[in-house]
Amino acid sequence: MLKLKSFIFILFLSICSISYAQEPSQCIEYYKLDKTYTSIVWYADRMRYSRTIGRFADFEGTIELNNCEINKSKIDILIDTNSIASGSDEIDRQLKSITFFDVENHPEARFQSTNINLVEKDNAEVTGNFTMLGKTREISLKVRFNKKAIDPLVNLMRTGYSIRTNVKRSKWGMDKLLAFVSDDISIVIEAEALKVN
Repeated sequence: MLKLKSFIFILFLSICSISYAQEPSQCIEYYKLDKTYTSIVWYADRMRYSRTIGRFADFEGTIELNNCEINKSKIDILIDTNSIASGSDEIDRQLKSITFFDVENHPEARFQSTNINLVEKDNAEVTGNFTMLGKTREISLKVRFNKKAIDPLVNLMRTGYSIRTNVKRSKWGMDKLLAFVSDDISIVIEAEALKVN
């Protein structure tokens, strides 16, 4: 009788496990970048005199967070290149021109993740495709997970991340004035996202 009860209990656990495995939606959460508290900032060296600093003011992004298999999570960020701002009208005109971002013909840049590798607790390397000026190249982001908790001000789940990467602008055909503005560009993103489901 004891063996029969044990068998029934094990069978019940097996059925529950199978049922749970068939519900991947329980693992996945969807988030949208909160533009109020997200910053996309870049740094470019200017002949070693200083670093020009700018940002993109307009963008949107989504995160598909897979809590069961983090490496299957997805990130998608779309940037309005015409929203680039350095704090100088003259520099902004140059950046928006055909010399750099050519915003008239290429109004958007986009990053879509292809792989997420958890390096250690709360730190990951995110590989993905970055499209700019009509060209797509693979880049790698260093992502630090900061926090996930209910935001008491809006009563929604909020997540926070710190993201760093470096790119060579010439890989996307932005190869003008390399003697004056560095090829290497540093990008820093401080991001917060709110759960939407």
